[in-house]
Amino acid sequence: MRVQFGDCTLDSETREVSRGGKPVRLEPKAYRLLELLLEARPKALSKSALQDELWPKTFVSELALSRLVSVLRSGLRDRGKNPRFIRTVHGFGYAFCGEATDVPRPARHPAGSEWRCRVVYGDRQIELSEGENVIGRDPAAVVWIDFASVSRRHARIVVNAGTATVEDLGSRNGTSLRGERITAPTKLSSGDRIRIGTTTLVFRSSRRLGTTEAVSSHPSDRVRRPS
Repeated sequence: MRVQFGDCTLDSETREVSRGGKPVRLEPKAYRLLELLLEARPKALSKSALQDELWPKTFVSELALSRLVSVLRSGLRDRGKNPRFIRTVHGFGYAFCGEATDVPRPARHPAGSEWRCRVVYGDRQIELSEGENVIGRDPAAVVWIDFASVSRRHARIVVNAGTATVEDLGSRNGTSLRGERITAPTKLSSGDRIRIGTTTLVFRSSRRLGTTEAVSSHPSDRVRRPS
C-alpha cells in the first residue's frame, strides 16, 4: 500500500512515512495506527478494535491509545481541534478524515533480477519478492505463521537489489537472528536462522539460473575413448 494525503505519504513496502519529501520518524505502533486508519478510511474504528490490533491479548488503558494518537498527530503536524487527517469520534474512536490517494508502484519483480531469496519454514519454501515481505499471524502476510507467540505483523524482510534485511515490527515476543534479539534492521546472509516468537525460519539466497551454454562440437573438444 502506498497512499498520499496532503504533503504526506505512507509506503507500506518500505514502512516509511514522509512529510514534504522528508522522513517522519514514528514508533512502530504509531505507524501501525496510521496504517489501520488509512486502510479503513473513511470508516471510524472503535477504541477497542484499535487496542486489539495494537496490543493483542494485552490490557491497556485508553490513555495509551490517546498518547499514540497524539504522537501520530505530532508527526503529521495535525491538530485534534481542527484535524486534517485524524478525527476523534467522541465516545467511540478515531477515523481518517483527509483526502487520500492510492499511488501505484513499480512491479515487484524487476526484469533481469539475478537473485532469488526465500525462507524455509518447516517443509515449505516461500519465495520472497523485491520490497517488503511481512512475516506474521495476519493471513495476508507473505510468510503466514499461525501461532499465538507470533504477532499479526511480527517482522519483515526487505529485499533490494540482491541484499536482504530483517526487521522486527514492534512484536510482543521479539525477533532473533543468529541467536540474538534484533532492535534494528539487520542484513541477512544465506543460511541465517530467524527466530519469530517460538518459530524458526531459515533464510536462503542464491543466483537465478542463467541460460544453458551450448556444447562445442569441435573435434578437439571431444573426449577420446581408450582403444
